Formats: sequence, C-alpha cells, structure tokens
Amino acid sequence: MKHYLQNTDEVLQQLNSSENGLSAEESQRRLQANGANKLDEGKKTPVFVKFLKQLADPMIIILLAAAVVSLVTVVINNANPANEKESFADAIIIAVVVLLNAILGVVQESKAEQAIKALQSMTESTCKVLRDGTVTIVKSHELVVGDVVVLEAGDSVPADCRILQCASLKAEEAALTGESVGEHKGEGIVAAENAPLSAQNNILFSSSYVLSGTATAVVFATGMNTEIGKIAAMLSDAKRASTPLENSLNKLGKFITAFVLAVTVVIFVLSLIVRREGIAQNFMTAVAIAVAAIPEGLPAVVTIIMAMGVQRMSKKHVVIRKLKSVETLGGCNYVCTDKTGTLTENKMKI
Repeated sequence: MKHYLQNTDEVLQQLNSSENGLSAEESQRRLQANGANKLDEGKKTPVFVKFLKQLADPMIIILLAAAVVSLVTVVINNANPANEKESFADAIIIAVVVLLNAILGVVQESKAEQAIKALQSMTESTCKVLRDGTVTIVKSHELVVGDVVVLEAGDSVPADCRILQCASLKAEEAALTGESVGEHKGEGIVAAENAPLSAQNNILFSSSYVLSGTATAVVFATGMNTEIGKIAAMLSDAKRASTPLENSLNKLGKFITAFVLAVTVVIFVLSLIVRREGIAQNFMTAVAIAVAAIPEGLPAVVTIIMAMGVQRMSKKHVVIRKLKSVETLGGCNYVCTDKTGTLTENKMKI
C-alpha cells in the first residue's frame, strides 16, 4: 500500500489506529501476531557445520586424502610379516594439523559472533510511542504496526512511518538514498503515483535519523517489511565471493594436486620398470613421495597468520567474523566513493 498517496485520516483508518496511538493490550496482541520489529538474523549455523566448512578447503581435502592413503599403505605394509614395520606418524601428524586448523577457525568465528552479539545488546535502541494517549518509552523491537511514535532531533527512526504532524522536520536517509544531505519532510500528500523513496516526503524510513524538528508518525511497516528490511532480504540472497587469498590457495591446491599425481604416476611406472620389487612395494614408495610433497603445514601457517591479524585488528576495535576477511581488508589500498557521507557516518572525516 502506498501510504504517501493517502491523507493522515485514511492511513490511520486503514491501520486501525488513532492519533492517540494503540492501547497496551492491542500493541501486545499485534506484537504476538506479527512478530518483533527487527531484521531476520538468519539461521544459526551449528558448530559441527562450521567445523565441516573449515574442512572444505581444497588444500585441506588434499591433506585428508594424503592422510588416508598413507594410513592404508602403512596398514597394508604392516600386514605382510616379511616387510619392515612402518609408523603411522605421517597420517597422525597430518590429521592433527588439519584438526587444529579447523578448530582454530571455528573458535575465531565463534568469538567474533559473540562480540557482535555483545555490541548489539549494548546498542539496543528505544523509542517514544503513544500508548493509551500517553508518551511511553519502549524498546524498538516491541514496536508494532499502528503505533504512533514521537520523534525529535537526534532520534533514530525505528520503523517505516507516515508523518501525522511535524514542525521544521528534516531527516537523513543516506542508508537508503546514499545522499548525506538531509531531506525536508512534511505531512502533505505526495501526488506522484510511483514516487521514488527520495521523493516520499511524508514518509520516515527505518534506519534514518531526524536531523532537526519534531514529528509524530504512525508506523505502517516493521522488521523485514520496511524498506531497509527489503534490502537486507536481497543481501541475504547474494552469493559470497571468494577472497583473493582463497583464489590463490585454490589455484595452488590444484597445481600441487596435478603435480603430485603426475609425479606419483611417473615414479610408480619407472619403479615397475627399473626396480621390479612388485606392484605393492612400488605403489607404497610412490605414495610416500606424494605425501612428502604435500605441504601439510601450509594451511596451519596461513590460519595462524590470519588469526594474528584478527588479534591485531581487535586491538584497534575492529570486529572480524571470518578469518579470511582479514586478508581481503588488508589488501585494500583505496576506497573510492562518490557519496560523501555514506562511508563516513555523514561527517567530513573518515
């Protein structure tokens, strides 16, 4: 429904509200029926899934394959009484390295998520609403459709609202429009049928700020139904791009795999021709060389370096959820933007 095309009486009637707001009982009923006024956080990823994702790296897969082959060859060799007993050291070392690498990644991601949750709880916002005709301060996530909010300079708009009354009202909507310059607002009807967000001057949008003036406005959309919620929904469907480090490691992993397989085949064939010690013995020799050629320490070293980067960033009050994001952030030399305030908190400084 395009509420900017309607007058205030029509909007209030459609939302089953009034200029005095809702009653406490009605607001609770609507909150139970429609849910909280907050963006979807998405499904929480179980710890074991996070652990498995750490093992999905191409280099890790190569190491696991090498560990399995090494284990099988040792078992086959030790099953023959005529052969000298071999140690399981190679397979154990590779398994330990892979395990430590995955655990370190999961621990770091969990710590970052806990820090983000702590920040969210510290910055939980409140707003002033009319309940039973009386101004009441409530938590923003308890806001419902039909609530009448009271706003003044410095307030954050908690949901999408149709302005009922205002005086010298000016709002900053950079999160939606990209323009850091404030927009003048009023309660009059907007005549344009398909007016863009920047032209809907009788609407206050969630995540925007009141720069000056005062207003009372009725809420017509909350949570994921707001304009900012629609953007969040689109972002949740976006595919994650690989970081430059992931691309480099993937290329290296493919190269090592192809090289090791080629060398293993060549050594196996030559051993059959020259040494003539039997297929099993020559196969184990070729596999031993292949295992030795795989840099099992590389994933662990890369993970440790990135973890050190995360710790250094945390000392500068930067919270990083994914380890690989450190490398992406570190590879950024310039930020180019044509919107003065979008990346600078609407202040002429970084």
